[in-house]
Amino acid sequence: MFLNVLRDFSRPHWVDIVYEIKGSEGLSVGELGKRLGMSYMGVKQHCVELEKKGYLDTWRRSREVGRPEKIYRLTHKVAPLFPGVGEEFSLSLLKGVKNAQGEMAVDRLLYQHFQNESEKYGAKVKGGGIGERAKSFSKIRSLEGRRSEWFAEEGALIEYHDSMALIAAEFPSVHTLEEGLVGAVLGAEVTRSETRTAGLVMVRFALAS
Repeated sequence: MFLNVLRDFSRPHWVDIVYEIKGSEGLSVGELGKRLGMSYMGVKQHCVELEKKGYLDTWRRSREVGRPEKIYRLTHKVAPLFPGVGEEFSLSLLKGVKNAQGEMAVDRLLYQHFQNESEKYGAKVKGGGIGERAKSFSKIRSLEGRRSEWFAEEGALIEYHDSMALIAAEFPSVHTLEEGLVGAVLGAEVTRSETRTAGLVMVRFALAS
């Protein structure tokens, strides 16, 4: 599956288009053109091809004046482009632990994992204040494939990829543990929330000092 998707995305500009849409709630051809410095027709052609192959779908966004505009969103077919932290393998292991030793053993294992992750990030994140640390943290997470951004004016860290979605469906506590991880690394109280639309996900970590 991954190789098939990768073969498609060897085409010029497709990765750029998907990356921009990933960090949004959907974008029009005009918005994509401005972000990428491309002509309207150039972007339109790529979006039509991506839609035909099933990587994008469309919906209509209402405007204060005029007719609704067409917006492109990602579908779940692009998932192989973004890391899943070995989800299927990890989920299989966790289920095995649950069957053999019970749910409390899984909780202890997950807790230890996130403690280790917290220490790992803590050693890498730079900056004295929460804002500086959040900005540094978001850069690290983006390099890992989470498409993370720090919005200082909102006091929120927003990520456009849930790398543990498959595991969370079976063990929801991982999202609570992830919330704690972000709070520990940044030295702030954190509230995690998420919004899902078609193939798009937006995970929001709201910070309070």
